[in-house]
Amino acid sequence: MMIRYGAAAAIFLLGTGFGSPASAQTAAAVPTFNKDVAPIFYANCTSCHRPGEIAPMSLLTFKDARPWARSIATKVNDGTMPPWHADPAYSSFVNERRLTGAQKSIIDRWVKGGAPEGNPADLPAAPHYPNGWNIGEPDAVLSMQEDYPIPATGTIDYQYLVVPANFAEDRWIQAWELRPGNPKVLHHVIVYTMAPPATAAPAAAARSAGPRPTPVFSFDSDTRIPAGQTGGPPLPPEQRKAAGPNDRLRPGPLGPSVGGYVPGNSVRRFPEGAAMLLPAGYSFIFQMHYTTMGEATTDRTRFGLKFASAPPRVVLRTASLINGALHIPPGAASHRVDASMTINSDVMLYSMVPHTHVRGIRWLYDALYPDGRRETILSVPNYDFDWQHEYVFREPKRLPAGTKIFASAWYDNSPANKSNPDPGKDVWWGDQTFEEMMFTSLTFTVVTAPVPQR
Repeated sequence: MMIRYGAAAAIFLLGTGFGSPASAQTAAAVPTFNKDVAPIFYANCTSCHRPGEIAPMSLLTFKDARPWARSIATKVNDGTMPPWHADPAYSSFVNERRLTGAQKSIIDRWVKGGAPEGNPADLPAAPHYPNGWNIGEPDAVLSMQEDYPIPATGTIDYQYLVVPANFAEDRWIQAWELRPGNPKVLHHVIVYTMAPPATAAPAAAARSAGPRPTPVFSFDSDTRIPAGQTGGPPLPPEQRKAAGPNDRLRPGPLGPSVGGYVPGNSVRRFPEGAAMLLPAGYSFIFQMHYTTMGEATTDRTRFGLKFASAPPRVVLRTASLINGALHIPPGAASHRVDASMTINSDVMLYSMVPHTHVRGIRWLYDALYPDGRRETILSVPNYDFDWQHEYVFREPKRLPAGTKIFASAWYDNSPANKSNPDPGKDVWWGDQTFEEMMFTSLTFTVVTAPVPQR
């Protein structure tokens, strides 16, 4: 899964020059950094644009921001910044990164007016990030147990790092944040739970002995990822790569995922009264995808957690909708891949995370309700591999049993796609960026009372 860092870091294009202040603006009419622009940056930009974060420059101070003013205005006006890719015609989201028309106008007039600093007394207090954490001071910080070595060159398979938690009591996760030790080489993280052996074995035996409960979701598309898949037809066992000394293999069955990291999406705060369960004695598995950067280095990623003080009213869970059988022909400029599922229980859908690699260009999700109504619940017309979002619905979607979810992703495998590694190749499912995926993560809860038809 996930991220190319060179393009992700190009958040604002280079450009430091200024023209003379627009003659139509008087000095009194020109917004200033301290009074007008800093509040916008503090509310919308500095979680990334500050020292030690993914953005290439800080916007915390006038001195930081002024050399970039022209580029900031360009990127704000063309919609590149802040990065957000959902079509506003379908659904709204609590984590939208949109500036209002008034905010865009302030930034534009500030730049055209010469980007003045203004009265120091007008500058509000800068936002405080405790020890760098966006979620505030965590209740617990869990770290990888080693500085994992990344070579200078080559392709690195997914690595599975055990991160002990081993809390003596159940914990309810109300917010989390993943902080990479070395974001230059970290492509993505997915955090899974892992039961202790004393719990996992009896649970597996019970599942095999008794009748299986009806699953929440039934998948109509091919969710299987063939063993030995390498971005081409599956390899037989004898041709698969042997494990090396630095390979950290998957230690066993993975439990539900809790969350993950990609550039632009490293924090999750659940709604008031909602949380995810971490059972007593469980640990975490970090699924790590690294890319090389031309010199040897290491990474030690940390996971910050904030816990609810009491069991929540809403227990959140995760699921995935994929098409593991995808195949994209050479040169195809707009190749569509579909996946679908049927919901067997009444659920509330809280969020969706679409994911492809560098050939992905568009996503669309429709819900077909039992009464025959069809609704587009998420449209991502300009998918950006470098900014992958969790789309958290402002109002969770009420989906009664019998609802079907249809997902469609489009891929550009043509020479016109400047990010395409090789437009002359067939493309199959694969872990690496030069391969492809059709993957959606869902956060939901099962409701006990029937969801009413609208």
